[in-house]
Amino acid sequence: MDNLKVLQVNVVYKNGSTGKITSDIHEELKSRGHESIVCYGRGESINEKSVYKTCGEMYAHLNHSMARLTGVMYGGCFYSTYKLISVIKKEKPDIVHLQCINGYFVNIYRLVTWLKNNHIKTVVTLHAEFMYTGGCGHSLSCDKWRKNEGCGHCPRLRSETQSLFFDRTKTMWHRMKKAFDGFDENIIITSVSPWLMDRAKQSPILGDKEHTVVMNGLDTENVFYPCDSEELRQEHGINDEKIIFHATPKFSVDRNHIKGGYYVLELAKRLNQNIKIIVAGSFDETVSYPENMIMLGKVTDQGLLARYYSLADVSLLTSQRETFSMVTAESLCCGTPVVGFKAGAPEQIALEEFSRFVNHGDIDSLQKEIMSFLNKQFDNKDIAIKSQCYSKATMTNNYQTVYNSLYKRFSQ
Repeated sequence: MDNLKVLQVNVVYKNGSTGKITSDIHEELKSRGHESIVCYGRGESINEKSVYKTCGEMYAHLNHSMARLTGVMYGGCFYSTYKLISVIKKEKPDIVHLQCINGYFVNIYRLVTWLKNNHIKTVVTLHAEFMYTGGCGHSLSCDKWRKNEGCGHCPRLRSETQSLFFDRTKTMWHRMKKAFDGFDENIIITSVSPWLMDRAKQSPILGDKEHTVVMNGLDTENVFYPCDSEELRQEHGINDEKIIFHATPKFSVDRNHIKGGYYVLELAKRLNQNIKIIVAGSFDETVSYPENMIMLGKVTDQGLLARYYSLADVSLLTSQRETFSMVTAESLCCGTPVVGFKAGAPEQIALEEFSRFVNHGDIDSLQKEIMSFLNKQFDNKDIAIKSQCYSKATMTNNYQTVYNSLYKRFSQ
């Protein structure tokens, strides 16, 4: 592959799932002799060569407040967008790679329009749905985004846009479509799962673009691999009990919460005390939890998270919707099988022989599959070896193929 100069744009850097992915690609590209730059908008300032923070936190909060007042999520941000475009002009990359660019740090309409008008070779990675729905990150059962007239009369306005007064979802849809209209030759859309790509192809906003799938990657050499978990067993007084592990950003017992904590709680009530459920994620301490649930709170140390995956006999996924599912990939890389609800992408990206997924909300079938997996013997190292499809090296290889294809095709 030719040595290329790639500039990634993401909302965060080195933290959160997309921040770690952006960092991993950045380091992998540099190790392979390419020139790599990262621009990010939120989080602490990081003093690192070729890494730019293009938005201040107070300015981002101001734009968030303005978005709630106007009802438009992806506009505003005039100064920070100007700063980002100035960096792109200065660096003159061969490829601009847009990762997850929500978070009130950039005007998406203006950025995409500028890249289009200046014939910048651009890769857009879909981690969520907002780039092709024009608004919501998870459209769930709503399909208004598929129609040529766009959205409007949003059934989940407050939860998705946080707008205080106005339903501007139709406006956002049309602005997003206008930004991408005519952006054809110099763009490739990558989705992190086949499920997400299939949906993007159905959107009037992105449907006419070139699409491919590049799955997310993890550090399978130093972090996510079968770890020694004996110390955790002693810490939690675990002897012969079977362990179910549930990792989530936020554990909520609200039945309608997208991550499905309600079903984890209901499952715990059905299981005997010889089966414990360990939950990693922030939670409401005023709620009474069964004795067979161990609530860890938020776990930010990835090494510790990998040890909990390795400790478990099975990982549990109860989301309504996932565009990829880092939990699935992380668990399998640690040698632990996965059982959960069908949520779109997870049942497509998981290793079939080490995973089972049932219809969302079917707790009887969920319990049956959990018990079946708990009674099986798995070779953890075998699972981990077969999970190298989730490695950051594989992910970067696939992105390199996309970069090179885009660069060569329109540079001749």
